[in-house]
Amino acid sequence: MTRLDRSALPDLVARLTRGERAALARAITLVESRRGDHQALARELIQAVLPRTGGAIRVGITGVPGVGKSTTIDTLGSKLTAAGHKVAVLAVDPSSQRSGGSILGDKTRMARLAVDENAFIRPSPSSGTLGGVAAKTRETMLLCEAAGFDVILVETVGVGQSETAVADLTDFFLVLMLPGAGDELQGIKKGIVEMADMIAVNKADGDGAARAKAAAAEYRAALHILAPASPTWSPPVITISGLANVGLDELWRKIVEHRERMTATGELQQKRRAQEVKWMWAMVEDRLHARLHADPQVRKRVPELEAEVAAGTLAATVAADEIASMLGL
Repeated sequence: MTRLDRSALPDLVARLTRGERAALARAITLVESRRGDHQALARELIQAVLPRTGGAIRVGITGVPGVGKSTTIDTLGSKLTAAGHKVAVLAVDPSSQRSGGSILGDKTRMARLAVDENAFIRPSPSSGTLGGVAAKTRETMLLCEAAGFDVILVETVGVGQSETAVADLTDFFLVLMLPGAGDELQGIKKGIVEMADMIAVNKADGDGAARAKAAAAEYRAALHILAPASPTWSPPVITISGLANVGLDELWRKIVEHRERMTATGELQQKRRAQEVKWMWAMVEDRLHARLHADPQVRKRVPELEAEVAAGTLAATVAADEIASMLGL
């Protein structure tokens, strides 16, 4: 990115909070930079815009590959922008270390949102630890809120722990399911169902409508076994079609209803405070991880320690103590 010093921050903040897309893009590039001086400026930037954040509805969306996440987001997002909302779509993909995820594919599949002036699509950084990727996504989310986006859709592109990361970033966690996949619970981890604030069986159009309805009934039965995470909200199961624009009005109504209920009881504010503390520690761990790989003394010694531990001549606890000692821990 072009040179940016501390004296330019007030102008960047002013332009960002006016909603200038170029300023938003520059701010996001700054927070994603690995340069030490950029990271210091990024921290000042986030602190400066913090009072203007927190107003958006934050929705996490997950589902197996092929479930129709991008199509659903494109259709839902377009409906929301048509209704006057400003929608930001962020992707979390810690599984991709080279390409930066599938955001180019997402932009192709999100054909309407990609050209919508009231929408903004952004990938996660292309490398780093899960905590680091999600922390950058969180900072990007705050910048989007400061720029006036009132709906943030955070999509999991990777698999595994990314679902937990997205649930910890958002207010509402939507799990998309496929109809007619044999055993409807096969391939879905219990933990993901427990995190869900709503399950939506997608592709409920044409020949798939009956299968989607049957799948939804199975998911409702499964959810009855689990205790709801909140006494205020029992996760509903609905059928939708992102492609045919079926059920998306009901989906959005449920999201708004959830926000209203959780706000009224104070649970939303409590959840966000807990998320802030959790991400503080995630960033601390990310900093320690970065130091571990940047310290020349540690980098030189670690291969030797690994070889000794692998050979069984040095206990792992002793090796860990030596590394921690070199880092001053």
